[in-house]
Amino acid sequence: MHDPRVRPLLDELAVEYDTRYGDLFGRGAAAEELNRYPAEEFEAPGGALLIIQENGESVAGGAYRRYDAETAEFKRIWTHSAHRRRGLARRVLAELERLAADRGYSSVYLTTGPRQPEAKHLYLNTGYTAQFDLAADPETIGALAFTKNLAVLAGGPVLGAASGPG
Repeated sequence: MHDPRVRPLLDELAVEYDTRYGDLFGRGAAAEELNRYPAEEFEAPGGALLIIQENGESVAGGAYRRYDAETAEFKRIWTHSAHRRRGLARRVLAELERLAADRGYSSVYLTTGPRQPEAKHLYLNTGYTAQFDLAADPETIGALAFTKNLAVLAGGPVLGAASGPG
């Protein structure tokens, strides 16, 4: 998390969180949320960080940390605003799933905010199970939790994050 290639991801994520949630949690709350977990929690063997770069620029990424002995918690899945609608978030998600399965995790837990419908749809469209009432107004729920069983991925190849078009 201290790698300079990660800084653009966290900086834009903070701006986006403040834009979407500033009236709900207060300006600056995004930075507090992004710094809530020590960087060491995302280091191997219990965690991982993935960055996709294009022409030396960080354009997408994500990370996970140990949630419990069998579950990885995915965090900070992000695509730079100038590179969205290219399948990069889906690619990051798939790579994180493969890596977590390879490291022995059997499931994933993640949350997204109620004002991130694109993230909600990404998780639903990639096999995640909502842990909340999909018919309810997301604003009344708060954090939208999802889970996924990784057992089918165990032992599969782990693909590296390549530079170039995603």
